[in-house]
Amino acid sequence: MITTQDIIKMASYFTTISHTPGRLRVRVSMKIKKESSNLSIKDIETIPDKINGIISIKVKKLIGSVTILYDPSVFSSSLWEDLINGENLEEITTLINNLAKEVI
Repeated sequence: MITTQDIIKMASYFTTISHTPGRLRVRVSMKIKKESSNLSIKDIETIPDKINGIISIKVKKLIGSVTILYDPSVFSSSLWEDLINGENLEEITTLINNLAKEVI
């Protein structure tokens, strides 16, 4: 199971490739393999099932990129930039926890 802390930790390995409201594409550092050995691509791709406002996540392992489609009325563009830059993490954690879908 993926946690908010896992999301924040993963984001520290991201570099923005392109970002328009509703769509974020990031490059993923290969160093993430060492840190996220307990997380699978399937875990990452199922995040939309767990958090309202995230529509889909597509991982392109071969080229090392992730595309996130999200609802810009829920997640502002600046929030994503803050997440990738490691800023305002308490605010982001609170938001993600508030948007987490209850898993039955």
